[in-house]
Amino acid sequence: MTTQTQGISQSLTMEAIQTKAVNAAARVVPMHWQILTLKALVSAKKKIFGARPGPGAFVEAPVPDINTLAIEDVDVSNPFLYRQGQWGAYFKRLRDEAPVHYQENSPFGKFWSVTRYDDILFVDKNHELFSSEPIIVLGNTPEGLPMEMFIAMDAPKHDVQRRSVQDAVAPRNLKEMEGLIRERTGEVLDSLPLGTPFNWVPTVSKELTGRMLATLLDFPYEKRNKLIHWSDRFAGTAETAGGEFTDDSELFDCAADMAREFSLLWHDKKARLAAGEAPSFDLVSLLQQGEDTKDMINRPMEFLGNLALLIIGGNDTTRNSMSGGVLALNQFPEEFAKLKANPQLIPNMVSEIIRWQTPLAHMRRIATQDVEMHGQTIKKGDRVVMWYASGNRDERKFENPDQFIIDRQDVRNHISFGYGIHRCMGNRLAELQLRILWEELLKRFDDIEVVGEPERVQSNFVRGYSELMVKLTPKQQ
Repeated sequence: MTTQTQGISQSLTMEAIQTKAVNAAARVVPMHWQILTLKALVSAKKKIFGARPGPGAFVEAPVPDINTLAIEDVDVSNPFLYRQGQWGAYFKRLRDEAPVHYQENSPFGKFWSVTRYDDILFVDKNHELFSSEPIIVLGNTPEGLPMEMFIAMDAPKHDVQRRSVQDAVAPRNLKEMEGLIRERTGEVLDSLPLGTPFNWVPTVSKELTGRMLATLLDFPYEKRNKLIHWSDRFAGTAETAGGEFTDDSELFDCAADMAREFSLLWHDKKARLAAGEAPSFDLVSLLQQGEDTKDMINRPMEFLGNLALLIIGGNDTTRNSMSGGVLALNQFPEEFAKLKANPQLIPNMVSEIIRWQTPLAHMRRIATQDVEMHGQTIKKGDRVVMWYASGNRDERKFENPDQFIIDRQDVRNHISFGYGIHRCMGNRLAELQLRILWEELLKRFDDIEVVGEPERVQSNFVRGYSELMVKLTPKQQ
């Protein structure tokens, strides 16, 4: 066992002990106080022993031209590949020359990259060979907060917990939600300035996503911006995904705030149920009704982890596709003309937006045994990263994959939602939100012009935007 492996193993063991201690205290100490106590303990530990090894803060520098690198030096974990728009050339070279590629010296440690569409499907569907535990992103969970979530669990525990909440996005519930989504979308679009540049990301993408998340979770509507803030903070740490956030104390504060809000919501729902109120189909209520999840509040890291998963999953995919679609139609104006001439193409275009954008770039697995792929031996215990962003641009699967084509054939075969047992359970809700957005946009506006270059978030996981300045031209009456 290497020194690095020993260090990771010891860290996981300590976190397992810590989780057991937190669970034992859950019935006595309010959850947010437990989180703040962990914050103090981790801070003291770092002062005495130093922080555990990790990538640290990332400082932006120009990404090297892919043609100047030896193949073994290609590192697609660099978060600035995505911000600087170089990721496409890097992945094309890997697909062509090293479709199963080993990177030994990344800031996140050693990992394999799987970049072709068919190979990604092989890894994703063979969950017995490739485990999702303990985390599904390239880096590690922040020290002291080993949150557990069902997407990072293997069967059967994954299946049981997923079943507890999937009814919230069942077809019958989506049909009931459609009117509310359309009403709220219209409210936001009718409030937009005309002929004056504004930032689409917070004004439309974040606002619509926050409203939907509050509905799904039955979270206080007036506090919906907290959901977006928590999502950005949990998904944006340097250690996890090369993000900009390096201050763990702020992360603990967010976790404590989230624990406080959702504990109050959980207990309020329990009290209303005990008083005879009929159970509802929001995600928190469904967790309370599930046999395996009804006491999840007594397992704080699992409670917080699954809520974080539902928030991040409901935020990043939809929000960044809302922005990515506007950008794509500006970069390919002939497709915008095609859309306005034939709005019936909206459902197919929604799938093309999600393929072209690929809001979450990757998912990570751990090999449970030695596996041979393309002449390479992936050893048991190795990290394997499925790069969905690359698979969705694989020329072996999609003709002219870098082009945005709203009537593309078979576009629903994209892999932005993953594949197999871990496929995103909210995929139909995301498609519904995007379809309604574009139906309502076409009713109101003749043009949505992007003015200036977009600003992208710093991450190797979330392919998102922080700024997209646009100017709207209303339809002529």
